[in-house]
Amino acid sequence: MSDITRRNKILIRKVNKALRLHDMISDGDKIAVAVSGGQDSMSLLNLLQMRRRIVPEDYELLAVHVLGDSRGPDAFPPHKPLIDWLESTGVEYIVEPMHLAEDEKLPMKCHRCTWNRRTTLFKMTNRNGCNKLAFGHHMDDMVETALLNLLYQGRMASMYPCAQYFNGAFTLIRPLMYITKNELDLFAKRNNFPDPPPECPASTETKRAVIAEILQLADQSYQNMRTNILRAALNCMEKEIPKERK
Repeated sequence: MSDITRRNKILIRKVNKALRLHDMISDGDKIAVAVSGGQDSMSLLNLLQMRRRIVPEDYELLAVHVLGDSRGPDAFPPHKPLIDWLESTGVEYIVEPMHLAEDEKLPMKCHRCTWNRRTTLFKMTNRNGCNKLAFGHHMDDMVETALLNLLYQGRMASMYPCAQYFNGAFTLIRPLMYITKNELDLFAKRNNFPDPPPECPASTETKRAVIAEILQLADQSYQNMRTNILRAALNCMEKEIPKERK
């Protein structure tokens, strides 16, 4: 077995762990995979493709990409390297501009941009008959969210690994939750993923960016820090009754 194949199987095992512990994928699912063009979302699509070849579950994949950022849906044209890459995967894909209300003010605050992007993805998922929507959030994202909630809201909770929306119309899943950003960066490099679309100008000005810096500094002193923070957040969340998302 080549080293690359071995390392890919390690990542697929971590995906399988997330799917098994949180009941994310079943036989017959049609899964919309949110592909932003970043390395994390491309890794998610690639890993779910690889996994489909070696597991008994029969599921479909649909890549969904939303155009735009805080400046609006016309901030930049479709990113040709990403479109070419999507074509090369053989997975059906759909590209749509972000849906905005007529009175939405530009540029949007980060929370408004996230809301509108997610709303667009929800509509794409529902309209195309998908019962699952997969996001490429990895362990570092989950840990950063836990610390944001702890420091700014006084509660220990991360993003839900798996959550139903709109009376069970579809379920949002996060299959990469046990894979670190560093692991995904190496996976993307091994697979020669294209450069991502232009970065939003506001992307480095968020509280999340500050938390990421804190984690990088703490890495030097605390072993297994990310794993421990994620475990603590999930343990606290188990004590709550997950509410349906709307």
